[in-house]
Amino acid sequence: MVVQMLIGDGGSLSLGQLPEALQETLADELGAIRLVDRETVSAVAEEFAAELEAIGLTAPGTRDGAVLALADYLSPALADRLRSQLSSVRNGDHWPTIAALDNERLLAIMQAESIEVCAVTLSKLPVSKAAEILSKTPGEHARRITYAMSLTAGISPDAVRRIGAALAQDYGRPRHLAFEKAPVQRLGAILNSTPTDTREDVLAGLGSKDPVFASDVRKAIFTFKDIAPRVKPTDIPNCIRSVDAEVLTTAIAAGLAGDDALVASAEFILSSVSQRMAGQLREDAEERGRIKKSDAEAAMAAVTKAIREMVDGGVITLIDPEEAGEEEA
Repeated sequence: MVVQMLIGDGGSLSLGQLPEALQETLADELGAIRLVDRETVSAVAEEFAAELEAIGLTAPGTRDGAVLALADYLSPALADRLRSQLSSVRNGDHWPTIAALDNERLLAIMQAESIEVCAVTLSKLPVSKAAEILSKTPGEHARRITYAMSLTAGISPDAVRRIGAALAQDYGRPRHLAFEKAPVQRLGAILNSTPTDTREDVLAGLGSKDPVFASDVRKAIFTFKDIAPRVKPTDIPNCIRSVDAEVLTTAIAAGLAGDDALVASAEFILSSVSQRMAGQLREDAEERGRIKKSDAEAAMAAVTKAIREMVDGGVITLIDPEEAGEEEA
């Protein structure tokens, strides 16, 4: 009766989210209703409203719903075993699992699977979600998928079920990753602490094998040369506060005696502190004379480490060289 009242008033109900058995029962019950007097309708509406007002908590209401809600918080092995026991899976329909995936995982399907599989997947998603996924799919690829949808009219239900089962197997389970950080970040952190010659040799080798990956790694690396173009002048005093005075002097001396990029960063640090401090640092650096390469690299690494710690702690933010270039253009 409540459903009929809502439908009669033009309300929108997402009955498709209910288990199919419950939807069927609802249809049977609604079909059995003929005429109901006003007094009964008012009593039912009042009782229903009272129950709604008394609700303090809502839960999935079914074992399948509970499994889907808890899956990300359970141990991976148990979550996988419970997913395999879902009623929809037992009935051979894995598409509810696919439809419940987040957009990132669905876009991965659009990018990795065949055009035909993508067309079937898009057809099985709720309309609003399918539209969102299609809008985020590159133009040419999206056009090929939409054309392939015109060829799905004769596909058999069994084929659709098998596609759903395969996709659920590959994408329906959470990805258990061995590393928290991406390869670019891990390698960048390692190369940050390696000697310059080793770092440049590795990057040159990467560039010949995978130029895109090598470029991303270079962006993830932060060395003494990157201080001038990537650190804000106002952040320098806080960044060097934790660096030992002798180490900072060594780093400045090594920078001033290095190539153009090192000189630029050393001068940048001096211009970002007080004149008195800059004068003292420059004077002490000139008195240091020639510095061993290992000592120079250790000192400059200490300065960059202090800056990276400030970045990792969220105290400061580095300037993105690409964004800075776009702003200047």
